[in-house]
Amino acid sequence: MLPRFGINKIALLFLTTLIAAPAIAHDVETTQDIGATFHIEPNDAPRANKPQLAWFALTQKGGKVIPLEQCNCKLAVQAKPYQEGSPPLLEPPLKEISIKRYKGIPGAEIVFPQAGAYELELSGTPKAGATFKPFELSYEVNVLPGAAVQASQTNSQAASAQTINAHTQQADNRWQIPAIAIASILTLGTAWTVWQRLKVKTH
Repeated sequence: MLPRFGINKIALLFLTTLIAAPAIAHDVETTQDIGATFHIEPNDAPRANKPQLAWFALTQKGGKVIPLEQCNCKLAVQAKPYQEGSPPLLEPPLKEISIKRYKGIPGAEIVFPQAGAYELELSGTPKAGATFKPFELSYEVNVLPGAAVQASQTNSQAASAQTINAHTQQADNRWQIPAIAIASILTLGTAWTVWQRLKVKTH
């Protein structure tokens, strides 16, 4: 049995974990002078072939938010794996967006060409009047198949089901023809037998 102090310590650790969990929902990267919270709307679960809004909440050491107007920022997207020094797959233009308490931070619409792993690299230098140091931050993103792929898979499944139904119907038709023929022969045979009996009785 744990002593009272041990139980209280475990309970405090559990409560602290619950309180801190929402704060680490997004991907956070830091340098010596800059921290940036990264998020892709709506749930950090981007899909291929669909515009996805990505934003970067840049903060300087001490908590000051750095808006895009104070930063020569650049965003590059690479599909993994890739060779160092290879040109970026995408370079989406950055624009000012406002999310919650972050005003005018860098954001961009990204269209990932296919599902898979990607790396986003955000770099920046200060504009006149800004005091932060040049930075370079990278984030890994896993992209899910897009709606077009899902629709194609659904259509393919529907087509397969129709093909199976067609084959089943053809098979049923093949069995129906002999069955009808056999039933007709039996009916004619029964009718002939009855007619012969009636003919004998008549004579």
